[in-house]
Amino acid sequence: MKEQALVDLTIPGNAAWVCLVRRWVADALMVAGHRDVDDARLVASELAGNAVLHTESGRPGGLVRVKVYEVTDALARVEVIDEGAATVPRSRRSGDDECGGRGLWLVEQTAIRWGTRSVPQRWNLVWAEVSTLGVLATPEFEDAEEALT
Repeated sequence: MKEQALVDLTIPGNAAWVCLVRRWVADALMVAGHRDVDDARLVASELAGNAVLHTESGRPGGLVRVKVYEVTDALARVEVIDEGAATVPRSRRSGDDECGGRGLWLVEQTAIRWGTRSVPQRWNLVWAEVSTLGVLATPEFEDAEEALT
């Protein structure tokens, strides 16, 4: 396994920063040669958003740390470290009329695997590994592309 760190950033615990996390994660993976970064972008967004909404990181002055690792050419791991909460992050099914509560369920459906662990100073780390393989070009697409050049 060739695990390599691609992103290590710390943001204020404010929801306005989550869109930048999505962009930084996607850009870092694309620069590293990954083709399909949508799942990683979604996972990073959900994990960072949850950290802001449900942990001490969302209080004034709170911080969220986001790390992205290239595990293989086709696999990335997103880690979000927050300042801790009274509960352990867990996936749940929300009712149709609920406006929230689907973040970790989406992560669970999107990721190959995910989990949590405690880190020093009562902080929590939530991680997820996602495929970045993408869809290979089909012969029909390649023929159309050649006709345009």
